[in-house]
Amino acid sequence: MRQQSCLARLLASAAVTAMLATGLGGCQTAGMPDITGSLGAKAKANLESDPHRDAEVYGERFRANPKDPDVALKYGQALRAIGQRAQAVAVLERAAILNPGNKAVLAGWGRALADNGQSQQAFDVLGRAHTPANPDWRILSVQGTALDKLGRHDDARRYYASALRIMPDEPSVLSNLGMSYVLTKDLAKAEEVLRRAYVSARADSRIRQNLALVVGLQGRFDEAESIVKADLPADEAEANVAYLKQMLGRSANARSGAADVPGQDSRRS
Repeated sequence: MRQQSCLARLLASAAVTAMLATGLGGCQTAGMPDITGSLGAKAKANLESDPHRDAEVYGERFRANPKDPDVALKYGQALRAIGQRAQAVAVLERAAILNPGNKAVLAGWGRALADNGQSQQAFDVLGRAHTPANPDWRILSVQGTALDKLGRHDDARRYYASALRIMPDEPSVLSNLGMSYVLTKDLAKAEEVLRRAYVSARADSRIRQNLALVVGLQGRFDEAESIVKADLPADEAEANVAYLKQMLGRSANARSGAADVPGQDSRRS
């Protein structure tokens, strides 16, 4: 449907990218602050490190010793953080060639591919980063997001279910599952799943932001604002509310544009 396509494009710039960033946090290197498209994410990332400086430092180290997998992973992370996604893919692909069988490097490469929109290749590479005998719930979750971006939502949800069997009630996986339901316009189910994630002691601001977006998409704007502002300093809360309104406004414009096309069959993509 055209409206579903418009909604999917909207969410690809905000929530879906956010959920892609939640899945491999502990699989590559410790502490991955890049939550692209999340409300207030850049500000939080900048408090933790300077990605431009990291890109310079690890770039020099990588050029001096491209075989070092840890340096390659950190360089790739820094490149993604500053938006150089294609270069991150190239760096980590080279690292994978130089370190065949290194599952951390494969996971990093797969994650970079997912960030760069190469969903099918990301899914395939991530499948090599763990084994059925020793599955990694983080990788399963990101494979699910790759499948969601390919439109294979039922398959994606099976991957999330597998991840949740390993790590029950893991909020990052529940968040990904919730956003999967958003992509198929099942907003009530999405809210139900995201609220399960939201009440977890391990939930972070990304969960709150996704929940607020889903509540707002259902027209409950005051409630969405209260969710996004909870427990935040006033300046950050206002910035998050402004971003939420921008995203919801784009959603409304997309729906309006679809309705205004003369003779458009709303059932068609």
